[in-house]
Amino acid sequence: MNFEKSLKLIMKSALDAAKPKGKFRNLPQKPKGKLIVLGAGKASASMAQEFENIYDGLLEGLVVTRYGHYTKTKFIKIVEASHPEPDKNGLLASKKIFDLATQSSKDDHVVFLISGGASSLLTLPAKGVSFEEKQRINKELLRCGAPIDKMNIVRRSLSQIKGGRLAQAIFPAKLTTYMISDIPGDDPTYIGSGPTIQANGLNEDSIKILEKYKISVNDKLRDIIKKNTLPKLNKSPKYMLATPMMTLKKAAEVAKKQDFIPVIISDSLEGESKIEGKKMAELAIKIKKEKKYQDINLQKPILLLSGGETTVTVKGNGKGGRNTEFMLSMAIHLKNTNGINCLAIDTDGIDGVEDNAGAYISEETLKKAYMKKINPLSYLNANNSYEFFKKIDDLIFTSPTLTNVNDFRAVLVQP
Repeated sequence: MNFEKSLKLIMKSALDAAKPKGKFRNLPQKPKGKLIVLGAGKASASMAQEFENIYDGLLEGLVVTRYGHYTKTKFIKIVEASHPEPDKNGLLASKKIFDLATQSSKDDHVVFLISGGASSLLTLPAKGVSFEEKQRINKELLRCGAPIDKMNIVRRSLSQIKGGRLAQAIFPAKLTTYMISDIPGDDPTYIGSGPTIQANGLNEDSIKILEKYKISVNDKLRDIIKKNTLPKLNKSPKYMLATPMMTLKKAAEVAKKQDFIPVIISDSLEGESKIEGKKMAELAIKIKKEKKYQDINLQKPILLLSGGETTVTVKGNGKGGRNTEFMLSMAIHLKNTNGINCLAIDTDGIDGVEDNAGAYISEETLKKAYMKKINPLSYLNANNSYEFFKKIDDLIFTSPTLTNVNDFRAVLVQP
């Protein structure tokens, strides 16, 4: 059996399960006024296209998505902007979205489409915060290794649109939110920093996070954060179209057809990528050695499936995202162990800021590296996992998938 081909087939089924096609339920009734579609995120364009296809009525609107994620629509305008670092296109689109929200009337119904990536794409600094300052803090958050929920607490504290503030602008128009989750645990308040969701917590939480990760803010910014309180919102319907667990369950179905024994470890794995890669390698070796996983005997190949979002604390000047770093660390700690095949990808098709989705490893990975006289550890220490896998031709490319449910990992342990 070609295990690499099997794993990539399972991967594709997971990606298909993460897309919005056929997922919309509980559609809003036609309002007296206008049906306005707003949105942000890597999946927002494909969500807008699907909503147009199934909604039987007039509509208009605007969504912002990442460069390269454009999808053709009839009535909803699609704007592309930068991710993960916000740019002026994102700023202008966010201002327009906020204006459309503010201009809506009590007879209108606003549909908000949100998915992962919206925290960077929907960027509208709070009054008194410069766009350049917001860019700086966002960049430092990306490099410091903070988990996504902590990053989004900081982002919303500096925002005029996140943390329920867009919903506040939409009122008294009706509001319905549709989500694709990229957040471990699927908490709606953290998906895109929750522009239409009631958020909880204190503004001081943001200051504590900034201090923990040694991100400097002056007294003026501290004062703005403290005064930028979270609004109290009226309840509005919200629906989840796709989640990491949905994709893992679909992957498990397809794995069974491949005669594998699927085990979903977690849909919310977090931590430093290189450390979590080491742990996964140790688990795979343990299963191989003991010929079982918990009470499951290794009579057939066991497939360990996981989602979530690991992080990379950037110390080197190399290229690579969290999935290639996870895979490189795992390959190093597997030490050419036979019969273990793995892949890890970002489900949006872009691992970090490179052009790949992730990488594949097997017992051949280190052998290929040594043949090319490549030192895997030096590449790991330099955060240069992309170049490592590029040199041995084991990067995975999917192109932008137009969705995002975080990372997908599949580790196959053969008998």
